[in-house]
Amino acid sequence: MTIVSKDISKAAKILIQEDLVAIPTETVYGLAGNIYSEKAIKAIFEMKQRPFFNPLIVHIKSVEQLDELAKEIPEKARLLADKFWPGPLTMVLKKQESVPDLVTAGKDSVAIRIPNHATTLALLEVLDFPLAAPSANPFGAISPTNALHVAEYFSEKLQMVLDGGDCQNGIESTIIGFENEEPVLYRLGSISVEDIEGVIGKIQIKNKKENAPDAPGMLSRHYAPATTTFLESDVAQFIKGFPDKKIGLLLFKERIKNACVIYQEILSEKGDLKEATSHLYAAMHRLDKMDLDMIVAERFPDFELGKSINDRLERATKK
Repeated sequence: MTIVSKDISKAAKILIQEDLVAIPTETVYGLAGNIYSEKAIKAIFEMKQRPFFNPLIVHIKSVEQLDELAKEIPEKARLLADKFWPGPLTMVLKKQESVPDLVTAGKDSVAIRIPNHATTLALLEVLDFPLAAPSANPFGAISPTNALHVAEYFSEKLQMVLDGGDCQNGIESTIIGFENEEPVLYRLGSISVEDIEGVIGKIQIKNKKENAPDAPGMLSRHYAPATTTFLESDVAQFIKGFPDKKIGLLLFKERIKNACVIYQEILSEKGDLKEATSHLYAAMHRLDKMDLDMIVAERFPDFELGKSINDRLERATKK
């Protein structure tokens, strides 16, 4: 049975023993292990049933640690670190030889970030190694944004979830890489493209890659409920075609009247994209437990964090 606890020292002890702990971050909960332990890293891939070609994100406690793991760091990367760390920005940088190939899926680059969560920063402070921590869910499933989500996924397999409450941002970090020192966006996330461009100028977007992805979150099918899910611009019109189905809706700010609708999740009644983002996965978890025939999600305004929400919903509805 998985222990859910706020005990940082207990979590540290488990990690030092080369076992896994789920950790809270401001984005989603991560399934964490010592990056220098082959046992721990293999256990992450096996517990998640994650393919070994999909690289992991390394979590560090300070900017000073960056040079231990990465080299030839572009100036634009340092500008982004100054602006957004600690925070939901991951950067893919050329790795030092000391970073195990198992963590990076054999690539010569490593994905790194500093999480902005007091509990996990306190944990990292008492460890003398960084943590690899992909989202704490079975591969392809909805990401977890509270300790209960994780415990339900891994109740017979995982020793401990370090409880840090609900995740504030609610979707994964934005991932930026560098090709010929120029920034490339590999994953839309909790920091908008517009905010990134406000610091370093225009960036190229390359956020889909099925084979040997450059970063996590690039596969087309991901973040998906078990319930069949659709993404539609006109939800009210779409659901008229399914009069005999039990339907759940995932909507931005306004309810829809239809007798087939069993339940509706409104992500932000005031139309706030940041609030909607923070509620997205928790709402998807609730809908997925309701024994529905289908979930229909509303396409969001395609700017700022709306782009990130649409990205997650598109991957959740890919068949």
